[in-house]
Amino acid sequence: MTDSAPNFLFDGPTDARATILLAHGAGAPMDSDWMNQVAAALANEGLRVARFEFAYMAARRTGAGKKPPPKAEKVMEEYRQAVAALGAKTPLIIGGKSMGGRVASMVADELADAGQVHGLLCLGYPFHPPGKSERLRTAHLAEMTTPALICQGTRDPFGNETEAGNFTLSPAIELRWFADGDHDLKPRKASGLTLEQHIAEMAKAAAALADRILAGQ
Repeated sequence: MTDSAPNFLFDGPTDARATILLAHGAGAPMDSDWMNQVAAALANEGLRVARFEFAYMAARRTGAGKKPPPKAEKVMEEYRQAVAALGAKTPLIIGGKSMGGRVASMVADELADAGQVHGLLCLGYPFHPPGKSERLRTAHLAEMTTPALICQGTRDPFGNETEAGNFTLSPAIELRWFADGDHDLKPRKASGLTLEQHIAEMAKAAAALADRILAGQ
């Protein structure tokens, strides 16, 4: 938990129909090449994108040392604070990459009930630790009421398509698979597909989520 307001990195039009707040994954910052590509693709769909960092990641920029990522439960309050600090004026979809998306999913219903959040976008959800498919992180997803989109590579070591039958997900969640994608949605060259294609498809799916939310208001 931190009492300091997060620094946001913005992309997309200021008059967008919806805003997406994204947190990073456990190991890379909010301005990694991957996060830059994702933000640009979402902005290209006419969405406003705000990115922020959890305190442990932001501290790495100050020379405070490379702090390990805390457990997801430990940074839930930081996500709540980021939503409050952002003060989005348009419908807000929260989410992020891997751990960032998981943390967002853990606060989504609570914040939606309070009228602060309207949707969830998870990019590479860590359904379980790699190699430990029995340790599922899906209990809260079974009861979720917030409209949600999970974009997952079919060969993601944190949860792949062959394991999908083990995931109990609420009807409010759309799980979209990306062919041959890894945890970053990146396909192998031999597949004939590209990361750029997958990210563009992800962005279109996120825009469709935003439009469904707007239509339901």
